[in-house]
Amino acid sequence: MGRAYVGLGSNLGDRSATLARALELLGERQGIEIVAVSSFRETDPVGYLDQPRFLNAAAAIETSLSPEALLDALLEVERELGRTREGQRYGPRTVDLDLLLLEGITVNEPGLTVPHPRLHERVFALAPLAELDPSLVVQGHGSVGQLLDRLETLESSL
Repeated sequence: MGRAYVGLGSNLGDRSATLARALELLGERQGIEIVAVSSFRETDPVGYLDQPRFLNAAAAIETSLSPEALLDALLEVERELGRTREGQRYGPRTVDLDLLLLEGITVNEPGLTVPHPRLHERVFALAPLAELDPSLVVQGHGSVGQLLDRLETLESSL
């Protein structure tokens, strides 16, 4: 089994209940064991700003699934919770599950890039990851803790 990190987000409906249910559904999947979950935190939307605030978290999982099969499981849980891919990109959504990191593995295939291609730029994803393990490395960019410190310093100077 390998360690993977999943980002969770929701900004429609009962966000907390949706994230909790997403974690439940993930934990029920063959080949996935949830080992840690960050606290849930409210964040401002990124990209498309005219929408409700998000509730975000991260989960550490042990998995025997291939990266592609793990992504399929994440997308399946999203669909079960009412996520559609229609409408505004980065717009409101019932749930968003992103494969952020796979320890020691990089993937660059059509439809799947790990680490997540914008992870190093997103406080809303780095902060929950840092809560789980600030020494996690985002290949090519540095540790989660260092990246978060850099972004928070940059934001506070603006």
